[in-house]
Amino acid sequence: MTRELWKGNNAIAEAAVRAGCAAYFGYPITPQTELLEYMSARMPQLGRAFVQAESELAAINMVYGAACTGTRVMSSSSSPGVSLMMEGVSYIAGTEIPAVLVDVMRGGPGLGNIAPAQSDYNQIVHGGGHGDYNLIVLAPSSVQESVDLTVLAFDLAEKYRSICVVLLDGSIGQMMEPAEMPPFQPLRTEYPDWAVTGAKDRERRFLSSIYLDPPQEEAANLRMLRRWQEVQANEIRYKTYYMEDAKFAVIGFGSSGRVALTAVRAARAEGIPVGLLRPITLNPFPEKVVEDLAKQVEGILVVEMNSGQMLEDIRRIAKGAAPVEFFARLGGIVPLPDEVLDEIRRLAKGPLTLEGHPRDRWLARMGTLN
Repeated sequence: MTRELWKGNNAIAEAAVRAGCAAYFGYPITPQTELLEYMSARMPQLGRAFVQAESELAAINMVYGAACTGTRVMSSSSSPGVSLMMEGVSYIAGTEIPAVLVDVMRGGPGLGNIAPAQSDYNQIVHGGGHGDYNLIVLAPSSVQESVDLTVLAFDLAEKYRSICVVLLDGSIGQMMEPAEMPPFQPLRTEYPDWAVTGAKDRERRFLSSIYLDPPQEEAANLRMLRRWQEVQANEIRYKTYYMEDAKFAVIGFGSSGRVALTAVRAARAEGIPVGLLRPITLNPFPEKVVEDLAKQVEGILVVEMNSGQMLEDIRRIAKGAAPVEFFARLGGIVPLPDEVLDEIRRLAKGPLTLEGHPRDRWLARMGTLN
């Protein structure tokens, strides 16, 4: 295998094809439209299903129907489009069938802009549609990792009969980097015993998210919750850098984690003992890792491209064992390594406090934006 230059969106699409995706349904929205455009040519070329739906609502319900057959199926969108998909996502989760969704985040709220952001964290990790369920959420920080995690997403979705989301921001979707593609997996010819594939020679199967009897609904909710416990026990992924002797830690995912790593390396060159934790699974979140890290270091800096959505998880998990500080850029602005380096220097100089909210201190440093 050789590495070739790939745009992030196109790389994800090709990775899905090679992972055995047999059907894609979507609707164009920047900054993920290249993914749909790539699939519009590639899927028919291979004799597979591609449909540009009339809306994101239609696309996710097409995913729902195809997923019921046991077919490897996916959709992709960006922040406002994903919001429209949430009812369908809840129905898919309630029916306990596998599907893959790619969310290439953009600035918001509202229509926002087409620049990269990470403001879908709460919607995907903690939110989504109505009801009690969890999405498996994978957060790449490079084109190669986007390829690898897309393949993994199909496997995890099938293993746990769940929706798996590949969550990245527009900068990763739009950037071009060398990446190595995985080998082709054959399309499925045998289907799981829950799939609705025609009942000529077997008993009829029925898939639904409707449980009109409350005890049956409770039983379904408990079944999904126990399956989620298996995910939590087996599927947590993260990377650490320079944490062996670190007195300070930076935590960031996706592009924020990538920018933070450059800043951490620069800080190390200045003699500052700082390391980085980059969560890869945002759900399940590496809580035990953060809990242990908070007991190890003197201070934590959370870096995001939103107003502090993951920050709230870090503060909850740290339980006051270490002071937590925050830095972010909003509205589609990617933080610069030098900006994060300045925050690391400030963290190392102290004094650090457990009092007040880190977001308030960050806002005071940002000043008033006109």
